Amino acid sequence: MRIAKVVGKVTLVRQLEELPAGTYLLVRPMNRGSLVGLNDGSDESHVVYDSLAAREDDLIGMVEGREAAAPFWPGKVPFNAYNACILEQVNFQPVLEMPR
Repeated sequence: MRIAKVVGKVTLVRQLEELPAGTYLLVRPMNRGSLVGLNDGSDESHVVYDSLAAREDDLIGMVEGREAAAPFWPGKVPFNAYNACILEQVNFQPVLEMPR
């Protein structure tokens, strides 16, 4: 699971009937620098399936790969990433020196 910031929503022109109800979010994965406020995160963007109603600027827990389809088993869904949680607060303190 990676932490990502919601930067927008994807609007579908058509949707398959067999897909579960939900929305699709455009997210930007966070890195160590963005968690402490030094940068905006990764330059890559992902489309994430969301059934939790995350909003723009929310931090979410993004699950990727094969695990993204696991909650929908035994059904088959074409998801490569989904929103597993909405994070209210993240406390991240980087280690500046390696302990001896």
